[in-house]
Amino acid sequence: MNLSIIIPLLNEGESLHELHDWIVNVMKSEGYSYEIIFIDDGSTDNSWQLIQQLSGANPQVRGMRFLRNYGKSQALHAGFKAAQGDVVITMDADLQDNPEEIPELYQLIQKDGYDLVSGWKKKRYDSVLSKNMPSKLFNWAARRTSGVNLHDFNCGLKAFNKTVIKNIEVSGEMHRYIPVLAKNAGFFNIGEKVVTHQARKYGKTKFGMERFTNGLLDLITIWFISKFARRPMHLFGALGVVMFIIGFGFASYLGIDKLFINRFGRLITDRPQFYIALTAMLLGTQLFLAGFLGEILVRNRRNETSYTVSEGANLEVTEHSFSP
Repeated sequence: MNLSIIIPLLNEGESLHELHDWIVNVMKSEGYSYEIIFIDDGSTDNSWQLIQQLSGANPQVRGMRFLRNYGKSQALHAGFKAAQGDVVITMDADLQDNPEEIPELYQLIQKDGYDLVSGWKKKRYDSVLSKNMPSKLFNWAARRTSGVNLHDFNCGLKAFNKTVIKNIEVSGEMHRYIPVLAKNAGFFNIGEKVVTHQARKYGKTKFGMERFTNGLLDLITIWFISKFARRPMHLFGALGVVMFIIGFGFASYLGIDKLFINRFGRLITDRPQFYIALTAMLLGTQLFLAGFLGEILVRNRRNETSYTVSEGANLEVTEHSFSP
């Protein structure tokens, strides 16, 4: 199979028929073998009923319905597990991503040998103050922190070699940083393509300003994971040792001063250096223990699925456990 097109969605019933027909027309004109995988992330409108209708009329359409809303990362994780195509395309369901871009993205993966190609919405039809400016700041910070030189980390339109999506774990809200996850997994041939961004035709965006706060926190998380996930002792242990040395230094100074220099001066417990020494040594010990416990957790970590699938359409559904 040439292509798997994964579309996570939440309450996008108005656009599904139009999006499906648009994708099918592109697939037929290019002669691709394909599958369209809709992941209904707990919609409360008629999205799932429409997916069932589409899958009944077109055997290339597959669907998966979550028991409740778990988030875009979990939806993509489920889609990646189910995908069978040699090239995997992700796109949003709101008609702001143009299916006409798919053939060129496919060629960049298959012919030019990219592991991952991310879309760049160079010209956007979103609010300048609430979306465009924060997005530019967010992308600048992501480039500086991750070392992945992309202009638009949050673009939903991306293409992957199948090997990439089978070797990365997308969890939490890490869908913004899939290129960084791919780089950390050893896939360095990451490209970018300017894509057409279209104004939203139906409904309204499901993301508010909080996504930038969450994105910043996730950026810190992924920086830590990329640097120290396999060796937490290198961070916490080093900080613990530094803090303990500082505390021990103050304690030694107080002891020497009291025993040999100012034996009849005020009590050690009346001096602020005593509390600095005590606090620093306690913090150093706790940080060192945190690093030690982190090493144990890394060695005993088990992968857990963080969503529950309730129904499938043209897709075999297996039971998943939910990890809150």
